[in-house]
Amino acid sequence: MKLTICSFNLPLKHTFTISYDSRDVQETLIVELEQNGYKGYGEATSNPYYRFTIESMTNALESIREQIESTDLTSPEQFWSKMQPLLPNNPFALCALDMAANDLFGKMNGKPLYQLWGLKTDKMPLTDYTIGIDTIENMVKKLKECPWPLYKIKLGTPEDVAIVQELRKHTDAVFRVDANCAWGVAETIENSKQLKPLGVEFIEQPMAADNMEGMKEVYQHSALPLIADESCITEADVAKCHHHFHGVNVKLVKCGGLTPARRMIAEAKELGMKVMVGCMTESTVGISAIAQLLPMLDYVDMDGPLLISKDIATGITIDFGKVNYSTTVNGTGATLIASC
Repeated sequence: MKLTICSFNLPLKHTFTISYDSRDVQETLIVELEQNGYKGYGEATSNPYYRFTIESMTNALESIREQIESTDLTSPEQFWSKMQPLLPNNPFALCALDMAANDLFGKMNGKPLYQLWGLKTDKMPLTDYTIGIDTIENMVKKLKECPWPLYKIKLGTPEDVAIVQELRKHTDAVFRVDANCAWGVAETIENSKQLKPLGVEFIEQPMAADNMEGMKEVYQHSALPLIADESCITEADVAKCHHHFHGVNVKLVKCGGLTPARRMIAEAKELGMKVMVGCMTESTVGISAIAQLLPMLDYVDMDGPLLISKDIATGITIDFGKVNYSTTVNGTGATLIASC
C-alpha cells in the first residue's frame, strides 16, 4: 500500500465564528492510500480547540509510514486495530487514515460503503446549514443568502435569544442552536424555555465539556433536547453522556474515523439516545465519508462544502439539505481534483 499526504487551505465564503474561534480559511490534511490500482481518500482538518495542526498530523503519519505501507488492506476494521496503537494520541491523523482505508476498501470491492455495511437509503436525515456568530444584521443576510429547510445557529453571545427571535422573522425553517460550551446552568435552562416557542429543535453542547454535574441538572429541567459535542469525543464518552444529554454528536476526527464512529452510533442507539454526526468544515472528501453513515443517523451536520468557496474534491452533492450519492465512484464516492 502506498501512502501520500498533502494539505490544502480551504477558503471560506464568510468569516466563520463560534463562541471560542474565528477563521477565514480552514486548513485540511488529505491522506491518499493506493493499492492494486485503486486510490482511497481521507481527511482531517486542523483544529485549535483540540490542538491538532497540519504539522502534528503529518509528523504522526510519517512516523508510521513504514508500518502503513507494509500493510495489505484486507478490512478497514483490522487496519484500524493495527494503526490505532501506533497513533494513540492523534485521533485526527487516525481519522484521515481510517477514512482513506474505508474508501479504498469500498473501491476495491466495487460498492459504496453504505451498501457494504448493509444500509438502506430510504430514510436519511437532511443536513442543516450553519449560520456562524456575527452581528444580527449579518446573520440575517447569511440566512437569506442560502434558503434552507433547517439551520444550525451558532450562539454564545449576550444577544443569543434576540438573534434567534430576529432570524425567526425571516424563515419558517427548523432551527438548531449550538452554544459551543458558552452557557451556564441557569442560562441554559432559561434559554431553553425561550427558544422552544421559536421553533428550535434542540440545543447542542450548551456548557463546558467537563461540566457533567451541571449537565445533569440541565438535563432534568431543559425544555429542549440536549446534544453532546465537546463532551462526547471517544467511544468511552457515549455512556458518560447518558442521562446528561438526550443525544450525541459523533465527529469522525475526534473519535478516530468511520470505524469507531459506527461503534459509537450503535452504542448510543442501544442506550436510547439520538445520534448526530457533525463536520469540521471539511471538503467533499470528508463529507462524502460522513454521508455513508446517513441511514444510521437521526440528525446530520455535513454542510462543509457549502461553506467553502473552492472545493478540492468531488463526491456526494447536497440539494436543499438532501444528500445525493455518487453514481459513478464507489467507496465514499470521493475523488480528489486538486493537485496533491
